This record gives sequence, structure tokens and C-alpha cells, in this order.
Amino acid sequence: MRQQVTAAAWRVLLAAGLVCGIGLLPWLTRTDPALTVLKARSAERDPTPEVLAAVREQLGLGDGPLPLLGQWLGGLLRGDAGQSWISGTDVLPGVLQALGVSVLLMAVALVVAVLTAGAVCARTLRLGARRRLDGRRSRGTVSALVAALPEFLLASVLATVVGVQLGWLPALGWYGPQYTLLPALALGLPAGAVLGRLLDDLLPGAFAEPWALAAAARGLTGRRVARQAVRRCVPALLPNFGLFVVGLTGGAVAVEQIFDIPGLGRTTLQAALAQDLPVLQAGTLALVLLAALATGGARLAAHLLTGPALRDGALSTLHRPTPPARGPLPLGLAAVLLAVVALGLPRDPLAVETGARLSPPSLAHPFGTDALGRDLLARVGHGALSTLLLALTISAAALVAGVLLGLVPRISGPLVDTVNAVPPVLLALLVTAVAGSGTATPVLAVTAVAWAPLAAHTAALLRQERATLHILATRGIGAGRWYLLRRELLPAVLPPVLRHALIRLPGVALALASLGFLGLGAQPPSPEWGLLLSENQPYAERAPWAVLAPAVVLALLGALAVTAAGGVRLPRRRRTHRTDTPETATPETAEELVGAR
Repeated sequence: MRQQVTAAAWRVLLAAGLVCGIGLLPWLTRTDPALTVLKARSAERDPTPEVLAAVREQLGLGDGPLPLLGQWLGGLLRGDAGQSWISGTDVLPGVLQALGVSVLLMAVALVVAVLTAGAVCARTLRLGARRRLDGRRSRGTVSALVAALPEFLLASVLATVVGVQLGWLPALGWYGPQYTLLPALALGLPAGAVLGRLLDDLLPGAFAEPWALAAAARGLTGRRVARQAVRRCVPALLPNFGLFVVGLTGGAVAVEQIFDIPGLGRTTLQAALAQDLPVLQAGTLALVLLAALATGGARLAAHLLTGPALRDGALSTLHRPTPPARGPLPLGLAAVLLAVVALGLPRDPLAVETGARLSPPSLAHPFGTDALGRDLLARVGHGALSTLLLALTISAAALVAGVLLGLVPRISGPLVDTVNAVPPVLLALLVTAVAGSGTATPVLAVTAVAWAPLAAHTAALLRQERATLHILATRGIGAGRWYLLRRELLPAVLPPVLRHALIRLPGVALALASLGFLGLGAQPPSPEWGLLLSENQPYAERAPWAVLAPAVVLALLGALAVTAAGGVRLPRRRRTHRTDTPETATPETAEELVGAR
């Protein structure tokens, strides 16, 4: 009870700090909030000193941010979130309506994600049910390609092809349930591919546990064994599933922009750009509360699925040493990606040929040209240096931070919930307000949120690994915490977390691309891949090669990351608790056990 109270207080403190930080946004940007609000209300009105003074007096800006924040918090306790600085309407009804739209879209996207994850794991489930896994792992190339698809690009393709050209489903607006299908596909397909890969990574260990062998010996059908294997693996994925719930609600800004959906992510983005503080604070608070509910629901579901085995230390480890996946596919994908970069580097990415604008692929321009006549192969090759280096640097920093913070879940749990509740776009705006615009803005914004899924994954795996029988046995013969962490827990947890980080490597590049698509990343004439997608997206119907070029290399990066992640293993170390006791251990092992007490 005391730990739960502490965690709840920590969450409240973090949420209050986040809302207060957002309340300082106009003053952090060192701009006049009255001028920003006036432009949002009427861009044609002349900002004379008298008009600006009237706006300041109306909004109460003359007293500074603290009285405004106190007034807003006082009204919130009475159920009043204030009035919009732009429209003058009550904030709470509008935010609740936007939240309802986002929750409905999130629910449909989760259905798509679950179905996609099931398709990704189908081969492993089929082989496991027939007892034919034999340490083999699925290749996952198709799932890697799906996971690497940019959400905004997938949304644009679906809206153009399915909505406009074929006319099967509505492409724009929000007037009924049928309007949720296309945006839900754009959001759910990449998310489901990532979840499916994480689940597929755990399933072989579940099928190798003693209960699965006993169930097969008793004649249970393979389908029942497969269902129980999924049930065994789901608790380790529920924290990340909870993060997806919040991410699909508040982080779907680009998709909501493309499909013209009045969701909460788009509402908070528009409020942040217009510095409409009451709407922005209420929207952020709604996301934080949703994150707390999602986390609580995920933990409750994990507790119900695991049962007393987690408390009694009666679980088996899911992370059995298996031979690394071997094959020529990762080398082939790496060779193709390096060839594209090598062929593009000698070319000039800034050379303009006005007579060759939007030219199709040819010998002179293998990837075609963009709207200014610049060679796309050159821009993709030069953009690879910045995009890949930034993605690798951010992923490495996120991995280190995620593992370290995942080791202390009491501290990192509330922090993960709060960080994940803030859309990366809003974080980018906050970073821009504090540090100014530039190339570092998207890097800092993505790094600030990239560690959260890895920390949640690390904490969930550690929680289950500590409840295994071999950890209980090792602790019983005198091993201390440092010995358990160094020799047992980290070797079991690090490989799946490292594979998770590699799977999310294209996602980091996509996050940078999304910020570039929304105008918060690299600026022209930079050849960064996100900016290439943003610049060429309006010409997707007329010149699809202009969008396919950066999209294909992003998909190649995703396939390479996933296939390379299949070979990530730590070397097997001798497990002392299986063969040695304090009486029979060798002098070196006995000395290590005694020193670990």
C-alpha cells in the first residue's frame, strides 16, 4: 500500500509539472502571446498597441503566467477548464468531444493492430502447435516492411487510392463509423507489426516450457496449447500495449491532419501553435489521465493472466538460449541499402534541372527527380548519412536509458506514463520554445520519448524473470542481488530488449520523418528522408516515384533491422545454480557465490 501511494504521488507530481510547464509555453518562446492569439483570431487585423493591450487585458496576461495557472487549476477543481482564448467557447466540452473521437479511432486501430499481430505470429503459432519449432524463428521480412511504413505516407496512399480513386471508403472528414476504417488501417498496421514481432520473439520460449510438453503428452490439441502459449506471453507485452493505446490516441497527429479528423492530437497541436493555453492544458491533462488508466488496466490484466505464479516465483523463463538466426537475408538487405547510398553520394543533391522536373526513373536519374528537378537518388544517398546516424544515435541512447530506468520501475513507471502521454509533436514545440528551432529540435524531442517503450519492456521482463524457479533456486544457495542481476537477470532480459530496440530503429527514423512532415524537423534544402517525404507527398498521385524512393529505403531499413535482430544473442554462460552448490562448487565459483551474498 505504501509503495502504491508513493507511485500515485509521483504520478500526480509529474502530471502537475507537465501541465505547469505547458502553461509557461508562451513565455518560454519569448514571444508576445497576445500577438499570437490575435493572429489566430484574425490574421488580417492590424496588431496595433491598443489592440494588443485589449487582448492582454481580456486574457489577463498582464499578471504573468502563475496567476493564470492558479486560476485555471481552481476552475478545474469545479469542473470548469476555462474558455478558449481563440474561440471564446468552453474548453471542456470541446476537449471531451475530441477525446471521444480519438478513443473511437484508437479502438478500431487496436483491432487492426491485434489482427496484424496475429498474422505476424501465425507461422510460429502453427509450428509451435505441431511441435515443429526446433529453435527456428520466423523471418519477419513482411512484418518489418509493414512496421517501417510511415503512418502519414500510408494514410496518404490509402486516402488517395482507396478513398479517391477507387471510392470504396470515405477519404476525408468524420461523419460516422465508416470514416474510421482508413485512418485505423494507417495507424494499426505499423503498430500491429511491431507488437507481432515482440510476441513472436517470446512464443518459442513458451512452447518449450514444461507445461506445454505435458499438455502435448496428455493429448491436448495444438490449438489449445497455442492459445495458452499466447496467454503466457501476453503479460510481458501488456506494458507496451498500454503505451500503444496512448500513442494511438494523442500521437496520431499526422494521420488526423491528413484525414481531417477532429481528434485530440490534432486539437492539442492546433492549440499549441496558437498558444491557446486552456485548450492545450486540458488536452494534455486528458492524455495524462488516459495514460494512467491504460497503465493501470495493463497491470491489472497482467496480474490476472499471470495469477499466483508471479507472487510464488513459480514461472519458467521465456528467454532460453537459442541459436542465432542465420541466413543471407540481412546481408542482402544491407548490401542493397549500402549500394543505394554509395550510388547516391557521388551525385549532387542540390543540382536543379528545371527541364527535368518530376521526371520518371531513367538511366540518368535511376530514382527519378523531384518537383524542382533534383536527382532523388542523390538526395536519398546524402540523406542516409544524417537520417541513419541520427536514428542510430537516438536508438543507442534510448536503449541505455531504457534499460537503466527499467531496472528501477518504481521510479520509471510513472515517468514512462507521463512521457508517453505527450505527443512528440508537442514535445518538439516545447523543445523549440526552450532551445530554439534547428536540427537538434527533432532529435531532442524523439530522444525524450524513445526510451519509454524499452523501459516498460525491461521492467515487465524483469518482473517475470525474478519470479522464475531458477532465480529462486539461485537466491536459495546464497546469491546476492548483484550476482543475480549480472549473471542471471541481465543476460535473460538484454537480448529481447536489444532486439526490441533494433525493431524500433525504423520507428525512430519515422518519428524524425513525421516531425519533418509537420514542419518541425529538418528544413529545405536538406535531403533528410522525412523532409523528402514531406516535400514530395503532394505529388504522390502524379509522380509516385518521388514518394516511393524515400519510402522504399525506410522499408529496407526496417527489414534489415528486424532480420538482424533475429541474430542478437548473448553468449551462454555457465549457470552455477544448476550444477553447483556451496559444497560442490569449484573454488572460483564458491568464492563468487560467497562474495555475492
